[in-house]
Amino acid sequence: MLISDFDFHFPPELVALEPSRPTRVAYVEGEADPVELTLSGLLDKFAPADLLVMNQSRVIPARIFSREGIEILFLRSRSPTTWEVLFPARDFKPGSQLSLPANICLTLLEKGLPQIVTVSAELNQDYFERHGEYALPPYIQQARGERHNRSSDRTWYQTSWAVEPGSVAAPTASLHFQPADLAALQAKGVNLAYVTLHVGAGTFLPVRASRLDDHQMHAEWVKVPHRTAELIKETRQNRGRVWALGTTVTRALESMACGLLQNDHGDYCGETRLFIKPGDSFRVVDALLTNFHQPKSTLLCLVSAFAGLDQVKKTYRWAIERQFRLFSYGDLSAWTRRL
Repeated sequence: MLISDFDFHFPPELVALEPSRPTRVAYVEGEADPVELTLSGLLDKFAPADLLVMNQSRVIPARIFSREGIEILFLRSRSPTTWEVLFPARDFKPGSQLSLPANICLTLLEKGLPQIVTVSAELNQDYFERHGEYALPPYIQQARGERHNRSSDRTWYQTSWAVEPGSVAAPTASLHFQPADLAALQAKGVNLAYVTLHVGAGTFLPVRASRLDDHQMHAEWVKVPHRTAELIKETRQNRGRVWALGTTVTRALESMACGLLQNDHGDYCGETRLFIKPGDSFRVVDALLTNFHQPKSTLLCLVSAFAGLDQVKKTYRWAIERQFRLFSYGDLSAWTRRL
């Protein structure tokens, strides 16, 4: 398939610049036509034997502004002072330096996507919390006409159950759910479970290959705890459905099922480059909750693999006609399969 198969037109004014409240849900059961639900209406679709799996990765405010006004997104540390980063480096050569907050000097070592840099002192979690901003999607910054985060983004762009620092972007489907929603599910007998997938560079880099088979995903670190794996087995035995809250959860669970993670005393851990696209099968996930995704993105490919490209295109047209809000801060879509 071609990445152009996943293109679609949308009115720019439908791009959400802050979280949609209340959340609107486009609900699609198998091959049926989409219907609109409230979030409480979606919760009513869960059965007592079901399982909701969430990503507990915590977003790091990893976007640092240099004194020269350059935005640097810190992706992954190779050593205490060597990092993979993304910044507009076209006019820079290896050896070029930038001044970061707290009198830290950054030196470019290697160009590419990502770039490799070294810093004059170790950057820890406290440094990013003091000096960094969240890496909101560029289209939000551009539509707002603002380079910097709003103060409210600190609350909006983090889930209440995020405990494992490591992501550079939020698992945005989770932003629709509050603790009261989870409590309501538990009260009706739905089990909750967690995985960790640290969202990395792949979220920000476009698909450059014209053919899907030629696209290489960036590696992201995953952990599926033993308890989550056991709850999946229990759900299967009770003929319940496994609901994945977001594409990151889906990739984590399917990476485990494909044997891409190492079994470490019952926990399944490792890096995954799993690219889920039409034609791939799903071994764990029965229902997918996710936002509306950008055209020609790997996330849209994943949803199309789950629900069918024609069904996804039809639903997106339906949602756009009804002015659903789109993308990271936008409304929710729910895609389910029959047992």
